[in-house]
Amino acid sequence: MRISFDLDDTLTCPSVKVPRERGFLASLSLWWFGEPLRHGTRSLIAELRRRGWSIWIYTTSSRSPWQIRNWLLLHGIHVHGIVNSERHRTTPGSRFIRRLPSKFPPAFGIDLHVDDSEGVRMEGQEYGFRVVQVDPHDIFWMHKVLHAVDDVRLG
Repeated sequence: MRISFDLDDTLTCPSVKVPRERGFLASLSLWWFGEPLRHGTRSLIAELRRRGWSIWIYTTSSRSPWQIRNWLLLHGIHVHGIVNSERHRTTPGSRFIRRLPSKFPPAFGIDLHVDDSEGVRMEGQEYGFRVVQVDPHDIFWMHKVLHAVDDVRLG
């Protein structure tokens, strides 16, 4: 099973009101890349991997896969795949869709996408892919993701 995460306001929450991962590597990553990792991300990813999920990043940003992969590695997180804006636009499956949504996880075999955007959630309903919407200020966001993962496994 594959799960993907959006970056902006989902895994990277620059607001000082959103709790961030702590520790030396988190500080080094923040200094090097300038983006904080949302608190709970490392433990959530570890739990998902323990449950056998493949971890992907799906972002509409133009960050390079190298930058994303290394930013996450500084936090001890390995991802199996990265879809950025360029890869999204050039995916082979997209040519069969009249209007390409802002994200289209099924083109990459992704079973569940995690995003903060209401628009992406609505596109999921329209195009038939699963999205769990998480608010940047929800301190229990990890539980919401794990419940969605359980729903995918059962359904």
